[in-house]
Amino acid sequence: MDEPPPNETLTDLNAQTRQMWERKAHFWDDTMGDGNAFQRELIFPALTRLLDLRAGERVLDVGCGNGVVSRHLAALGARVVATDFSDALLERARARTAQDARPVEYVLADATDEDQMRALGEGSFDAAVCVMALQDIADIAPLFRALTRLLTPVGRFVFAVPHPAFNIPQASRLTLEEEDRAGVLTEVRSVRVSGYLRVPPAPSAGMAGEPSPHLFFHRPLHLLLGTAFGAGLVLDGLEEPAFGGEARSARALSWRNFSEVPPVLVGRLRPRSAEH
Repeated sequence: MDEPPPNETLTDLNAQTRQMWERKAHFWDDTMGDGNAFQRELIFPALTRLLDLRAGERVLDVGCGNGVVSRHLAALGARVVATDFSDALLERARARTAQDARPVEYVLADATDEDQMRALGEGSFDAAVCVMALQDIADIAPLFRALTRLLTPVGRFVFAVPHPAFNIPQASRLTLEEEDRAGVLTEVRSVRVSGYLRVPPAPSAGMAGEPSPHLFFHRPLHLLLGTAFGAGLVLDGLEEPAFGGEARSARALSWRNFSEVPPVLVGRLRPRSAEH
């Protein structure tokens, strides 16, 4: 289980997180729409490969936000059940999905509540996803435990998170420097990391111009994956997508200009009983 900061419980942090997302749901939906470059160019291709979706499969989308991933999965032929703990985000998701006429069932459910998640239907999902939302969840252990019950014995869970080693809002910085290499001034881009093992939850802005930040829960790899392993899940697929560098950004410190450093980690977990 994640350790909360002194004087704050995970329940407190979860309540704060919910309030933050309720306040900025409209801004997030208006800005995100049907996805940004991270989703279109990095996450969706990796998600599609690792999920290996078959038409008609029942898929759970945890932390669905405005439903951008849910709609993507429905377009691929999945029967999607999507959950979030924000009424405001679900309202936006339903409105967008109604416009697309794609079959998605949206359910208000808190991913930190194991009973709420299990009530969605034990053994009834061929797959589950959580795309760029685990870092917004105060405690991921209940979700991982629930997934071992929700998935079929051969089901799979694909997650995408900001890369825990390189993309830490509270403790990483993109840098651009000039170096003299054999008499030639060369631009060198790198990521400076000031913390990794113990980075407490802190407010973070996911997009420029947000009306209010939200809490970001960084987890080093041993904690992120260790929590999954402890719940009975095993890792059998992993990708670290980065921008290719073909289309540069005029903004020097854009992730698009860092082709050798992946800003996202995408992994696939399965119930231990599904190991071959």
